[in-house]
Amino acid sequence: MTEATSPFHSSDKPIVRFAPSPTGYLHIGGARTALFNWLFAKHTGGRFLLRIEDTDRERSTAEAVDAIFDSLNWLGITTDYDVVFQSKRVDRHAAVAHQLVADGKAYYCYCSPEEVEQMREHAKANGLPPRYNGFWRDRDPALKPDGIKPVIRFKAPHDGETVIHDLVQGEVHVQNKQLDDLIILRADGTPTYMLSVIVDDHDMHISHIIRGDDHLTNAFRQKQIYEACSWQVPEFAHIPLIHGADGAKLSKRHGAMGAEEYRAMGFLPEAMRNYLLKLGWGHGDNEIISTEQAIEWFDLPGIGRAPARLDMAKLTNLNGHYIRHSDTQHLHTLVTPLIIEKIGRSLTSVESRFIQIGMDGLKERAKTLVELVDGALIYVDIPITYDEKSLSFCNDESKQYIAVLRDVLNNYDFTHDVLESTIRSVAESLSIKLGILAQPLRVAITHRTVSPSLFDVMEILGKEESLRRIDAYLS
Repeated sequence: MTEATSPFHSSDKPIVRFAPSPTGYLHIGGARTALFNWLFAKHTGGRFLLRIEDTDRERSTAEAVDAIFDSLNWLGITTDYDVVFQSKRVDRHAAVAHQLVADGKAYYCYCSPEEVEQMREHAKANGLPPRYNGFWRDRDPALKPDGIKPVIRFKAPHDGETVIHDLVQGEVHVQNKQLDDLIILRADGTPTYMLSVIVDDHDMHISHIIRGDDHLTNAFRQKQIYEACSWQVPEFAHIPLIHGADGAKLSKRHGAMGAEEYRAMGFLPEAMRNYLLKLGWGHGDNEIISTEQAIEWFDLPGIGRAPARLDMAKLTNLNGHYIRHSDTQHLHTLVTPLIIEKIGRSLTSVESRFIQIGMDGLKERAKTLVELVDGALIYVDIPITYDEKSLSFCNDESKQYIAVLRDVLNNYDFTHDVLESTIRSVAESLSIKLGILAQPLRVAITHRTVSPSLFDVMEILGKEESLRRIDAYLS
């Protein structure tokens, strides 16, 4: 793809891109960057494009590419055109580098890595920034050594300053004398990141580059190369990074890092979108923001300049809100494969029906799908296990009370109101508080001390299954 043959066409509407390197999972910061780009495109009626920057052939893997696609699909972030793979465009990148040489904007450098390192050490010894000193910048190419394959270096301006009018960070400056002549094409003919990203963004007609502020220093060099190519410079918007709750740069010690980890932890994609949106962007006091509202409201001025802090407790509570307000059938569809994976077999039609009917009660207590799956197991016929707390309600006295109740229950219908009235009456006849009877009954029915309404659970299970569980408890 060259500029002339590009399938991407310039537009009066914004065109943005997300351009991850497939060297691992989709980092949570990358997921937020993708979301901000996607929302900006949707809000403005523009286009969102996806480019895989896989020029690092040693570190890029097909598995990582698949993981990125899977995570983006899970989050509901979809491209408006075919995915671009940067590795398939190296000829175009190299052609631009050689054209810059022909235009006098770049040059061949024959210095060996050892010589460049010596230059850096010499600069450091003299209190200067350690960098290449421009040895071949204006040197006669006829003096080139034999048998050395050159790199191509960009001829960066030495005077004045470069200014970026960033849509998030404001106006930022760098003195040009602080930037050296960077390599844009390696000796083996492969382009460097700095050149590839510029050529690709130009050919894809990218109008706005929205990315992490760790790329802000790259923007100065990239603007210089854009201008050397006589290309339109995109608008830049550099987003502050995500930090941990302690204010330190996000790392593994703060918890999950990749989008797929949050998925495995039982977070809903709509909750993740809401939470990621609020990490650095705001709209008044709104905390619960639907995707439709986000598309309507999102703008770049709403992005703050301070690093956002990841708060797992806040994310978990937000996820609980989305679970409570999710459609029951939708949740049933989500948890069914997770339950099957956990128990190692398919659900029976009866178990599936129990879970579906009981979902309203289950979702009120769950903050993640993992918790929802665990709660749903009360409706599945699995080997009975009691934790230490549950075992405390399996003593002889509790069993005597449950045995009396069991005989009475056999004579009644298993509806919520009848069950509640009957169990209360039995507790009164035994001269005990309701909880002294209800808690061991809960353990008998659910095998745990905490559950949705006991009367609702028993009604869902029905008389036959409930009495079977009570008999198992008594035995």
